[in-house]
Amino acid sequence: MKKGEEGGEEEVSLQTLSKKMDDFAKARDWEKYHSPRNLLLAMVGEVGELSEIFQWKGEVARGCPDWKEEEKVHLGEELSDVLLYLVRLSDACGVDLGKAALRKIELNAIKYPAPKQTDDHCVGDGEHSSGNIKLNEEH
Repeated sequence: MKKGEEGGEEEVSLQTLSKKMDDFAKARDWEKYHSPRNLLLAMVGEVGELSEIFQWKGEVARGCPDWKEEEKVHLGEELSDVLLYLVRLSDACGVDLGKAALRKIELNAIKYPAPKQTDDHCVGDGEHSSGNIKLNEEH
């Protein structure tokens, strides 16, 4: 990662990861093995390795505060493996992963609208139990 102007680290784009993974595969003549099916199966294997990390831990608090540093490093490595295979798979399938993800977020916002506030209560789940709240209904 590159250092930003204020000493922080710059965010890494999907395009940067895609280019680095493409260069990595080309340098090793691995492109012939990177069919969508093979990449998907490799990613599933990495998801299995990621799952093993959590397998016997029970519920884990956000941020993994009780984890040792080496456990967090290992977690980062396995998360990275999954991400890198996902980026490579999206490239192999001709899908712009960034655009697809943004579109999916928009679709989810429509499918699962945020709760609407009323004077005395909040309605959740995009559903309502009384006739007082009407969503997109014509009269």
